[in-house]
Parts: sequence; structure tokens; C-alpha cells
Amino acid sequence: MSSHHDEENPLDLSHDGTQNSISFDEPINDVESIHELTAQLTHALTREQTRTNTYIDRAPVESFPDLVTRVQDAEFPEEYNTETSLGLVPAETIRSIRRRVTGAGDFQSVRSQLSKEEEAGEPNYEFVTFTIGDKENPKHWNFYYKCYLTGLIAFVVVAVAYGSSCVTGALPLIEEKYNVSLEVAILTCSIMVLGFMVGPLLWSPASEQYGRRPVYWVSFSLYVIFNIPCALSPNIGGLLVCRFLCGVFSSSGLVVAGGSLADIWDIEQRGMAIAFFAAAPYGGPVIGPLVNGFVAIYAKRLDLVFWINMAFAGVIGILICMVPETYAPTILKNRAAKLRKETGNPLIITEQEVLKESLGEVMKKVLLRPFKLMATEPVLDLMNLYVVLIYSLLYAFFFAYPVIFYDLYGYNDAIIGLMFIPILIGAGLALTFTPYLEIKYKRICRARAPLPEDRLLGAMIGAPFIPIALFILGATSYKHIIWVGPASSGLAFGFGMVLIYESINNYIIDSFSEIAATALAAKVFMRSAGGAAFPLFTTQMYHRLGLQWASWLLAFISLAMVAIPFVFKRYGGVIRAKKEAKAEAKAQRKAALKASKE
Repeated sequence: MSSHHDEENPLDLSHDGTQNSISFDEPINDVESIHELTAQLTHALTREQTRTNTYIDRAPVESFPDLVTRVQDAEFPEEYNTETSLGLVPAETIRSIRRRVTGAGDFQSVRSQLSKEEEAGEPNYEFVTFTIGDKENPKHWNFYYKCYLTGLIAFVVVAVAYGSSCVTGALPLIEEKYNVSLEVAILTCSIMVLGFMVGPLLWSPASEQYGRRPVYWVSFSLYVIFNIPCALSPNIGGLLVCRFLCGVFSSSGLVVAGGSLADIWDIEQRGMAIAFFAAAPYGGPVIGPLVNGFVAIYAKRLDLVFWINMAFAGVIGILICMVPETYAPTILKNRAAKLRKETGNPLIITEQEVLKESLGEVMKKVLLRPFKLMATEPVLDLMNLYVVLIYSLLYAFFFAYPVIFYDLYGYNDAIIGLMFIPILIGAGLALTFTPYLEIKYKRICRARAPLPEDRLLGAMIGAPFIPIALFILGATSYKHIIWVGPASSGLAFGFGMVLIYESINNYIIDSFSEIAATALAAKVFMRSAGGAAFPLFTTQMYHRLGLQWASWLLAFISLAMVAIPFVFKRYGGVIRAKKEAKAEAKAQRKAALKASKE
């Protein structure tokens, strides 16, 4: 660099103190370039030498979704993925970088780029970062401890999913105790799944505002407590209300758990962790009828179903609440408060505190955006419909199996519960297949920049297994065929559903990276709606259409959906390119209109 640059730019230092070779000759005028160059320069900040994690340009989307939608407002969006020697970065350093790389302030499209006059009035904050090798940084925790946490987080989801289906093995007890029809008894399952629709809209923004740990404390405590009135309710109305509230409170495990995994694993290591997380919401419900079928037959106590659920949720809740905070913005916010108290410097702060969005403002965005996205993104809707189908079919199995195995073989609820074991085995086989998918994906990453469509291999492999499972179920539902026939359909179904869910989950995150949290919230909302609706008509469908055609109807619907991952593998890039071109044209028209007014 020239001597002129050496005089004006105090940032031209590399890690070893030598001159940095980064050139400032050309201005940079877009958010991504600013983000990337800031990441490159963080090691040369005036206060200390720093280093940036290798995942810095991707992690904010998945790890800190609350900040992504406000990245244009942020002065230092890399704060939570940057490590510095002293753990503090002056705001004047960040502004110096912004002024230098924007070519004297021509980056007007981004609100975070203030003019010199505006910058002069800004407080000289000192942003808190992790220190190099910081033990409080969850990504530096011991590998085996992170594996333990991954297993625990998966069990959190299992506990929640188990709670939704725990009543399916005891429906006759509900009918007998409250003198209600089978349809009303089934509603005790559906209404908790409806709670899964509402809860994430509360817990997701709460975890981004206050951290993961307080949300686990509050939600799981309330979930455990509301199992007590479920066990003791004197009427069906009280039971239904409490089951709905159990769904609202426990749903934190479905949304916060995924964030907890993103907090502790680098994106390169996250594949297997996500696979276990993907299997949990589908494997968990299977355990409900498996366990409580025996409770209904041998204990004949409805309250024991809820006491077992409360004990399971209580143990898992205690274990997860013992885990330290994993959400980086909350960890650094607490550290900043401690430093302000110790030093008396009120300008030590984090980006989240500077942005100052209240929980109410965050919730307003979270409540409205998923619905707007569902109304304007057909790509997301199609993928979500596939997830809805898979999730709904799983809950349909809970009510189809009792009809099939009771009518054909006269099995009681305890034995019928055992018929769900093949679904668990199939899900386990899918997990053993996941490393192969991860190896394939990493090879693609080494060869070229990965595309969202590269994530669809698992769905393409798993998709045919769903209609195959249902065709097998229908074709073997005859008295002269041994029980192994219809039960074996669970192997194919469990294998296919886990591969599909994991693959589509990753596809949605990669395709809607800038609004990943909103896209996933829309997915959870639609999935829970399907899971709540299917149980209400599955039993009647099997009675009216017959054991064969009821399964085959679902098989033909599943067969039509098989094409979805193949179509998006082939045309997904084209669809995304058109959408991006349309968005760019819209932005240009808006900029031109704004310029004409000025």
C-alpha cells in the first residue's frame, strides 16, 4: 500500500504485525462485500489482533436468525462470530473500515452506513466479542460434551413428540372415563399438536431475546406442571384445555432445540447432529403408543399415562436446564453487562443492545412474516406440503394400526403398540445412511460452491419409500397374511420419512438463507396443522373405504408427491434465478423512484 494509506489507515496490520496487502483502491457497494471484507479485516483492528472463524460468512443465518433480518441496520454484524485478543472492538474501528471500503460514503443503500456528519454524533461504543480460544464460546466446548448435548437435545424433541402421542395407546380409557366418543378421545392428541402451531411463534423470538436457557426453564416447567391437571381433570373439557397448553409450552423443544445445535456446532460438523434432530420429531411419537398400550391394558389407569409423561418431561427438563447458555448474543450481552459494572464504562455494549428491538417488536415480525411468506412463496409451500404429508401420515399410522391389527388379528392396545417398532428401526436405518449423504455433500463443497438443490439427494432417495410402505400396508391387510406383512410397512416408512425431512429441512434453510427462521416457522406451522387434522378422520376413512383402499388412497397421494424433490433438483436453480432477477429489478425500480424524488 502507499504511504498515504499507511498514514490514514491504522488497520493495515496482519496477525504478525506486518503490512497487510488488502487494497482499498475500489469502493465496495453491496452488503455481502462489506460483510466479507469486514470479516477479512477484523484481524487488523486497532485495539488488538483478531481472528475470524471459518464459518463467519454463513453462521449468522442459522445461528442468529434474529439478527439476519436486521443485518443492514447492524454496525458490526460479525460480532458474534469474531474472536479478539482483548474481547473488545471499538466502533470507531468499524466505521473506519466502512468509510475506507465504501469510497467516501457512496454506500447509501445500506442504512448502517452513516454519513460522516452522522457518524460524528454516534457514541464510541466498544463491542464485546469472544476472546481467542474463549472457553465460554460454545463452539470451543469439548467435542464429547457437544456430542452429549446433541443427544440430550434430541431427547428434548423426543420428549415433546412422545407427549403428543402418549394418549393414542389409551383412547379406550378416555372414552370410558369421560363417557365420550372415539372422535372426542382422538381430539386429545390433535389438540396438543395444534399447540405446536402456536407455541413456536412465542418461544422462537423469546429465545432470541433472552437466550435458550431461560426459555427451556420457563417452558418445560410449565409443561411439566400442566401434566398434573391432565392426570386429575374431572371432565373432558379440562383435559382438552390442558393438553392444548401442554402443546404450547412443550413446543419450545421443537424450535429452540434446532437453534441450540446451531450454537454449538460449526456448519461443517453439523450434518450428523441435524440428522439426529430430524429423526427425533418423527421417532418420538412412535414411542407413545408403544409404552402406553401396556399401561392401558395392564394398569388400566389413564392418570398413569400423564404421570409417566410428566416424569419423562421432568427428567429431560432438568437435564437441559443444567446446560450453560449456548446463544452467543446472550452470552456476550451478559458479559457486556458485567464489564460495564466492573469498569463503569457505559459504552461497552453488544450489537443486539444497540439495535434495541423489544420482544414485542420481534414477536410482531415473527407472527406476520411466516404468513406473508406462505402467501408469496410457492416453492416454500410445495416443500412444506411434502413435509405436511409425511408428518400427517405418521400420525395417521397411530390410528390406522389399531383398526388394522384389531380387525384382522384381534390384538389389544399393548400388542398393537409393538407394531410401531419397525418404524423406529426404519428411522434408525436412515440415520446410518446419513454419513453417506454427508460425504457426498462435502465432496460437492470441495469441488464447487454448493447449491440448495444439492441437499435434495436424501429426499430423492427417501421419496419412493413412502408410497411403497403404504402399498405394502394395503396389500398385506388381509386375515390370511401374517401380522409381519402390514407391520413391515413401517420399515420403509420410517426410512423414507427421516431422509425426506432432513433433506427438505436443509433445502429450506439454504434456499431462504436470509429469512431462514421465518421459513422454518412457516414449515412448523403447516406441519403441525396437518398432524392435528389427519387423526380426526383416519379411523373413519379406514372403516368406510376398507383396510386396503384407505392405505392405497394415501399411497397414490404420496406417489404424486414423489416428483417434488426431482423437479426441484432439476429446475430449482432456474426458479431461484428468476425470483432473484425479479427481486433485483424491483429493488432497482425502487431506487430509481427514490432518486427521481430527490
